[in-house]
Amino acid sequence: MTSVRADLAVTDVQDTTLLRRTFGAFCTGVTVLTVGGEQPRGMTANSFTAVSLDPPLVLVCVARDAVMHDALLRAGAFGVSVLSAGQERVARHFAGRRPLGAEQFALVDTETGEHSGAPLIAGAAAQLECALWKTYDGGDHTIFVGRLLAISGTADDDVLIFLRGCFGRA
Repeated sequence: MTSVRADLAVTDVQDTTLLRRTFGAFCTGVTVLTVGGEQPRGMTANSFTAVSLDPPLVLVCVARDAVMHDALLRAGAFGVSVLSAGQERVARHFAGRRPLGAEQFALVDTETGEHSGAPLIAGAAAQLECALWKTYDGGDHTIFVGRLLAISGTADDDVLIFLRGCFGRA
């Protein structure tokens, strides 16, 4: 028999403030998504996850109105840097206002991915390079699925996490 909690109230699922608060109750890792080329671009993303081991696939979600959206479509390849616990400054940099193109990487140590051409964040717990495999409609976002081309880093370091609007470590 299924029981219903009396303290749960039906609320308006269109309330974006409530949605953000509710979605923020789920702890996520923090990554920087990057593309290379003539106009390299980076953005902080916590909507990243593994999809498949065979073939090795990952996904990232990008708002349709984000500059990164069209840049990723044009590039056809991307990098994902899983940030180490001490890289909150990097996460904030790529989440805030910053110059377009290569200038946005001037204050951050990076190395160019051999397989994707994307800037990868130095000192990250892990660096992944992916070829764009498929895209899917995700409402006001596009779900980008990438096929893994290369991976580096130990992934043994403490990583940066995001929970209830705050950064932490795990």
